Amino acid sequence: MSEKPISRYPVPNLDELPDDLRDRILAVQEKAGFVPNVFLALAHRPDECRAFFDYHDALMLRERGLSKAEREMIVVSTSGENNCQYCVVAHGAILRIYAKDPLLADQVAINFRKADITARQRAMLVFAEKVAVNSAALEESDYETLREHGFDDEDIWDIGAIAAFFALSNRMANLTAMRPNDEFYLMGRLPRESST
Repeated sequence: MSEKPISRYPVPNLDELPDDLRDRILAVQEKAGFVPNVFLALAHRPDECRAFFDYHDALMLRERGLSKAEREMIVVSTSGENNCQYCVVAHGAILRIYAKDPLLADQVAINFRKADITARQRAMLVFAEKVAVNSAALEESDYETLREHGFDDEDIWDIGAIAAFFALSNRMANLTAMRPNDEFYLMGRLPRESST
């Protein structure tokens, strides 16, 4: 594993964090098997870290509408557009797992227009890209295109909100020189070994 720093800003030790934040991070560690560096890097400012992950969870764990894989496609494609190494690597791993496809995340990160996705998903990513990089240019026709592909207004909100939130995340990751965990690079690329 890399010994390089995970952020250009000081990274607190877990035992220095407020109890609620430490408990949240330890729960993630128990589920994932490691602590994603984003938690440690953003914990530099605990109040902002809490707000960030509360909004993240509200968007990414929402039960209705978009699938988990579609939500991650938005993150990966817009993060690729914003040149965010951390989010492409980390959320690419999550996308590979949710989609059960070891190739999809790389395709979506580089050029979703050539990825093996549906026309509906392509329309979703075109809209997300516009929100992430040039939201002032949104027009009614952009919304109509999504409606033609079966997205309702709540889905459209989700697509836009995820793209907008991760535009913030991309910029914070680049600002802090946030380093992806080495563990993310291999996740979802090979079938899991059977424990039998």
